[in-house]
Amino acid sequence: MAEKTNLDLRNRVMYMVFVRNYSREGTFRRLQEDLPRIQSLGVDYIWLLPIQPLGVKNRKGTLGSPYAIRDYRAVNPEYGTMEDLRALTDAIHELGMKCILDVVYNHTSPDSVLAAEHPEWFYHKEDGSLGNRIGDWSDIVDLDYSHPELWDYQIETLKMWAEYFDGFRCDVAPMVPLSFWLKAREEVEKVHPGMVWIAESVEPRFILWNRERGIPVSSDSELYQAFDICYDYDISKEMSDAMLGKAPLSVYLEAMNRQEWIYGQNYIKLRNLENHDRNRAAALIPNEQALRSWTAFLYFAKGTTLLYAGQEKGVTHHPSLFDRDTVDWKGTADLTEEIRLLSGLKRKDRVFREGAFSVSTPDEKNIVASYVCGEEKLTGIFPLHGAASVSVQLPDGTYRNLYSGKNADVYENVIMTDGEPVIIRT
Repeated sequence: MAEKTNLDLRNRVMYMVFVRNYSREGTFRRLQEDLPRIQSLGVDYIWLLPIQPLGVKNRKGTLGSPYAIRDYRAVNPEYGTMEDLRALTDAIHELGMKCILDVVYNHTSPDSVLAAEHPEWFYHKEDGSLGNRIGDWSDIVDLDYSHPELWDYQIETLKMWAEYFDGFRCDVAPMVPLSFWLKAREEVEKVHPGMVWIAESVEPRFILWNRERGIPVSSDSELYQAFDICYDYDISKEMSDAMLGKAPLSVYLEAMNRQEWIYGQNYIKLRNLENHDRNRAAALIPNEQALRSWTAFLYFAKGTTLLYAGQEKGVTHHPSLFDRDTVDWKGTADLTEEIRLLSGLKRKDRVFREGAFSVSTPDEKNIVASYVCGEEKLTGIFPLHGAASVSVQLPDGTYRNLYSGKNADVYENVIMTDGEPVIIRT
């Protein structure tokens, strides 16, 4: 595991923003105006999708993907100037939050600065032209990390951005050599101690697909040597199948339990119901009561909580990565107050940081999760199908529900719930 990983990250909440689609203006300045609202949600980190200028060659859509970067060391003029970015990050810090930059180091746009100045630093197809190893990523070309000079350039770029940001989320991190990430972290630590490193680790089938073709790719277990946080894509299929009713809930929960013993004791997962690459949770879970339970479980689960801008309003439309597609802030369910409450619990309770976590379902309809931390136990019951009687391993008695503030009765190891989540301390 990364030696300097801070377990406090298990108490933290991140909020992901795609500047282009966050507002009609799509600028740093407009985002800055909304920072107090974001802070009020109990957010610790604001993660900005890539902010650099985008390529034109082979561009997807009308504006292009933020992950097809033309110049690593500049900002997209559509968003504003470098001074505007500085004002934004300064304002984030003044409000007691921190800022994460999305780093895209596996590839660039075909017409990037590096492709023009150093074509030798790229992967070449058999015909000698620049290309990528995946194939269907038609708007990008892969970098070749066998060149030490590329390492130097990329690490110096990270040091530059470390003057503004407090951490990096690294796109398709498994496809960049692990040795590079280890070196990069060591060097960046010298200029900005305590930077947070997040790996977009990938699905098991993607790892196997690449390895079958001789393409090196790191697993989560390897990435944890350099990164503080990995995605939970190792169990994302099990989660989506459970959410959609395509597979038993128990399959997903057992996969989550398995993480407790296959990773190091200080592992941290980035827990999310949705992100810029996945469908909106409110679209997958149209029942508002079930959506509220899944949201409560998201916060309760062991790891760092991630929200995608608009999730707090139950937005169902998934914004395009390639076009202007502003978030519809009306949404279908206002989860703002629930999120504020859950953030308050998540951020201050040591059991989320230090406790032993386990989760199960007594009936394939309800989730029961718990943390044990010394003599302290925190139990969460998350009904996914409305009112229910749920079996729990708790002594009979009356408890205060930390979620609703109401009393919750346990009798003969059964708790009655009206469909609301129940979180109780014993």
